Amino acid sequence: QVQLVESGGGLVQAGGSLSLSCAASGFTFRSYAMAWFRQAPGKEREFVARISWNGLATNYVHSVKGRFVISRVNAKNMAYLRMNGLKPEDTAVYYCAAASGTGSIYNYWGQGTQVTVSS
Repeated sequence: QVQLVESGGGLVQAGGSLSLSCAASGFTFRSYAMAWFRQAPGKEREFVARISWNGLATNYVHSVKGRFVISRVNAKNMAYLRMNGLKPEDTAVYYCAAASGTGSIYNYWGQGTQVTVSS
């Protein structure tokens, strides 16, 4: 069965760093673009970062540019989000998602991992 399982969330102080991991199974990982989204309490789910199937193209929401880095290792069916210079406003549940090819529809979603940044 298709699974995306996030891990690495937790409580960190403002200015700190945290790395999230997404373990994929049940589909052809290397054929999918991977992305991270987040949702803070009372707010809409927000796009954070995306990486192409081959890892050659990335894009980020403006608010995290220069602080977050998305990456993937296709041989391990893993995607990652390295978060640096964390701010309280980064507090949210973070989700990984997969989109086939260059599509904009995300076919698969993980259950999320909580990231809390204290001031």
